[in-house]
Amino acid sequence: MERSLGLLLVLIVTLAIIHLVQAQSQQGFIYLDCGLSEDEVSPYNELGTGLQYFSDATFIQSGKTGRVKANLKRGFIKSFQTLRYFPEGIRNCYNLKVEKGRKHPIEARFIYGNYDGLNIGPKFDLYLGPNPWATIDLNGLENNSSKEILHIPTSNSLQICLVKTGMTTPLISSLEIRPMANNSYITKSGFLSLHNRVYLSNSSSYIRFPYDVYDRQWDEYFKNEWTPISTIRDVGTPNNNNEPPKNALTSAAMPTNASAPLTLTWGSDNPKDQYYLYEHFAEIQDLQANDTREFNIFLNGYRLYGPLIPSKATTIFSVSPLTCNEGKCSLQLIRTNRSTLPPLLNAFEIYRVIHFPQSVTNEKDVAAVKTIEASYGLSRINWQGDPCFPIQFMWDGLNCSNTDISTPPRITTLNLSSSGLTGTIAAAIQNLTELEKLDLSNNRLIGELPEFLGNIKSLLFINVSGNDLNGSIPQALQKKDLELLVEGNPRLCLSDSCRKQPKKKVLVPIVVSVVSVAIVISVLGIFLVLRKKKSTIVEGTCKRDIRIRMSSSVNATFAKKKSKRFTYSEVLKMTNNLQRVLGKGGFGMVYHGTVNGSERVAVKILSQSSTQGYKEFKAEVSLLLRVHHTNLVRLVNIMVMTTLGEQRSHERKTGEGEGRGGGAAPLGAGGGGGERRGGGRPPPPPHAARQQATTAEKAGGGRGGGGRRGAQSAGGRQQRARGPAGGGRGQPGGRGGTGGGRRRGASRRERKKSGEREGVSGWLGGEVSRGLVNRKVIWIRLGAT
Repeated sequence: MERSLGLLLVLIVTLAIIHLVQAQSQQGFIYLDCGLSEDEVSPYNELGTGLQYFSDATFIQSGKTGRVKANLKRGFIKSFQTLRYFPEGIRNCYNLKVEKGRKHPIEARFIYGNYDGLNIGPKFDLYLGPNPWATIDLNGLENNSSKEILHIPTSNSLQICLVKTGMTTPLISSLEIRPMANNSYITKSGFLSLHNRVYLSNSSSYIRFPYDVYDRQWDEYFKNEWTPISTIRDVGTPNNNNEPPKNALTSAAMPTNASAPLTLTWGSDNPKDQYYLYEHFAEIQDLQANDTREFNIFLNGYRLYGPLIPSKATTIFSVSPLTCNEGKCSLQLIRTNRSTLPPLLNAFEIYRVIHFPQSVTNEKDVAAVKTIEASYGLSRINWQGDPCFPIQFMWDGLNCSNTDISTPPRITTLNLSSSGLTGTIAAAIQNLTELEKLDLSNNRLIGELPEFLGNIKSLLFINVSGNDLNGSIPQALQKKDLELLVEGNPRLCLSDSCRKQPKKKVLVPIVVSVVSVAIVISVLGIFLVLRKKKSTIVEGTCKRDIRIRMSSSVNATFAKKKSKRFTYSEVLKMTNNLQRVLGKGGFGMVYHGTVNGSERVAVKILSQSSTQGYKEFKAEVSLLLRVHHTNLVRLVNIMVMTTLGEQRSHERKTGEGEGRGGGAAPLGAGGGGGERRGGGRPPPPPHAARQQATTAEKAGGGRGGGGRRGAQSAGGRQQRARGPAGGGRGQPGGRGGTGGGRRRGASRRERKKSGEREGVSGWLGGEVSRGLVNRKVIWIRLGAT
């Protein structure tokens, strides 16, 4: 009979709780059972509170699940019996969606329960976004800890992180977040971390949801020198927005010694800690006509409030943060002289002020990088929590601005090179509006280089080399002052002059004829290719031609980059007296040389007859500094030589020009410059040279195969002789050999191989090299032989 009555009582209580839960809204509540196994039901309703708990698996991308030992979980609610621990990574974070600008109580619970059998409780740090929140120390078999804070998120995304600080493994049992009215628990600055929340009673139960609409847990608290009192009548609602549960106000405590104060004490390790106090009062005794209850409230001897005559539910709270002497706090309720009754207290809350100085990363930047992460299916262990801060936990591949901790950081660098990316360039990149550097190299990206990259005003560097992009560089990127690396994209054209391939059509009746014609054309094409080499390289059907506008800032960069002055004698030494000619471009001859006896370089010396100007020189060289492609010779170093006048002045001061037969000859003249040197053939008439040069330009595809002017120096005299066109048979720098004439003992095949091996095409003898100024030198490291 008694058993039946017990079951009936449990049923009645359960139905009552269900009714209350249905009456109280759980909208906006996020309750996670951390470590709930996959074979268990999710969500589920907790029996004691009726609250709905979800598995945490979809809110975090790392960690393993565990369960407290069976002999230790007695009395634990369901959400306390499981846990998630994190053996990998330093920082592991939950990512939660919340309402921006809305106050949220956040509570995290940690129960070790000897889940690993090591009997060593872990110690680790807890972070809220980029700021440290608390240190968790679970020293013992079943010791548990909980941390609660009243927080107002500054974005719709909230990260709660566990950070490993030693040899033990961080863990968490449950995570609970709920919204609250903003006009409750108002502070002047900072956030409130719960220090203590109790109601004064000698019972052995705590109060939670649904009796407390915000699911604040109120623990019972009582001292031997107190006398308990209680009531079952309605005590009313407090005159504030904190809304303490009525259950916490139906009981109270008074000092047994009616003349003694009611005292509460607590301490802090940091004497500078600041607190906000909330004391809840309700007169629950029936007073006689001549009875009076009146008292003052003191903190460490300083009167906070009073005199107070409690009637119905009332909350007294501090409007400014309070500090305690040497970290020792003593709150006292002392009766006044005219009071006939001792003071009473129903419930109280103590909150410690926490400051979070570091702003979270810009919300739009975070959303953009998470979209990029999802679109490419990235899975990086440290891409958790705030992307930018703390600095030691900054996401791999990112860099951020950090000028002011009170200003949200912005993402300035995104490096996803060699990350196995597939598909097209993610559109979400354009939402990183402060991006300066973008590196997507060495992936498997396809499609065109998107126009929106040119709309990111802050972008200075783009590297998309080593992908399979196609199409042409957008005009918006060509007008920007940025460094662009596109090499390794065989189908990417470097200008809008790209010719699209015609669509393939499968026409069975003409397959045989097409194949036959293709074979004939191929054989003829191979023959012609072996005969001539164009300076403008064409790969597939895309014309590899670069025209990207430069700014003065880029030109300044060119002028400063590894600049060095050479003396005339040093130039002659590196080129062996200008002995070996590689070819000729629009500004003058290109000579082979070596530096330090091993480094192969090309020296371009500009003729006085050049019609190009210094601006063209800067534009083309700056282009080579910025744009890298497989069809361009890579520019490694730039060396600008002084003009002839400056050189002679220097020689007069140093004596370097002495003993050279009278004076320094102009650049482009000197030993090895004669056309008839080494038994070379006699020079043709001027009109023949011009005709031959014109023929070479037409056959060779540009000025890279044109003739050259040479000059011989003998004592103080100069002899000029127009040499043969160096581009015989369409070969840039071909016939005409080294030094403008035939090299003694060298066959035509050897000269041809030498010209190809030296890379006498593209920049060295073609269009890209135009713009060098007279009597200035530029040398570059040659490409692969």
